[in-house]
This record gives sequence, C-alpha cells and structure tokens, in this order.
Amino acid sequence: MRKFPFTFILSLLFFSIFWSCREEKKVDISHSLDASKMPSMSTRNIATLISDSGITQYKIISPLWNIYDEADTPYWSFPEGLYLQKYDHEYNVIATVAADSAKYFKNERLWRLEGEVEMTKVPDELFLSPRVFWDQRKQQLYSDTFIHIENATHVIEGTGFVSDESLNNYRILHPNGIFPINRDSI
Repeated sequence: MRKFPFTFILSLLFFSIFWSCREEKKVDISHSLDASKMPSMSTRNIATLISDSGITQYKIISPLWNIYDEADTPYWSFPEGLYLQKYDHEYNVIATVAADSAKYFKNERLWRLEGEVEMTKVPDELFLSPRVFWDQRKQQLYSDTFIHIENATHVIEGTGFVSDESLNNYRILHPNGIFPINRDSI
C-alpha cells in the first residue's frame, strides 16, 4: 500500500514536468479567414424539389451545392454540375436543363449556367450553348454565345439568344442555319 502514494506522486511530478516543458504556439487565424469567400453551407449529392405556392415546379440534382450567404452578392454554386427538371401542374417533365457548372444569384434571382449547357423541351426540341442566363424576374432565358437549336423540322445556329423561360418564343440574334424547303411549293 505504501507504493501507491509514491507511484501516484511520481506520476503527477512526471506529468507536470512534461506539460511545463511543452511549448505553446498561438495561431491567429482571424486574418486568414474571409467569411464572404467560404460557403456557409456545403452539401453533397443533393436531389431537392422547389415549389411555388405549394406546387412543385422543379427538381434539382447536383453532386455539390455550396451556399455563399456572406458574400457581397449572395449566391449558390454548383461547381460540379447541375441537372434540373421542370414540371407542369400534373407533375409531367416538360423541360430539362443540364450544365457543367451553375451559379444562382439569390437577390437577383438570376442563374448562370456554364460549360456544356443542354436544355430540352418536350417533346423533341434541343438547345445547346456554352453559357445561358436565366432571369427568373423577367422570366427570360438568354445567351451572348453560340446557340444550337434543333427539332424535327430544322436546325438553327447562331450567336446570341433570347427566349421566354418556357422556350416557346425565342429568337437568335445573329442566326445561320439549315432550313428544309418544300420544292413543290416553289
């Protein structure tokens, strides 16, 4: 029993010497962190539904979703790509959007889709461009880059594009394309 207090005191002495010899380094990280450049939320492998007035409008799927709420202009970032489906009131898919990367500027309600942007409109219309903007306030899609549109009857290409968000009424600012003609009507 006498060994216990001696061993206990020796252990305390050893630990106190060990801790007193330890060199403490203080690191000031307050200057190296900028909240405006760090995501306030980061989520992997998301699939979420977006509704308006209780009606599901869109489904978003992405491998990575970062939210930057502390930035001067708050935005969402989808750096690894985005896939979006638009639904009608009966939950049928009426359009899809796929992009290599995307940003959504929250206050402006503006999407910037980049990389290989592919938009489809049911039943058979395809829109391809390296960059497309979607202004939800104006309910408008537009691009200042190359655009390729194809459907069952024609292929149109050009530079610059403006459309309503349903892709029903669109125009190409500087068009060129291949239009089939009916030789019997000439």
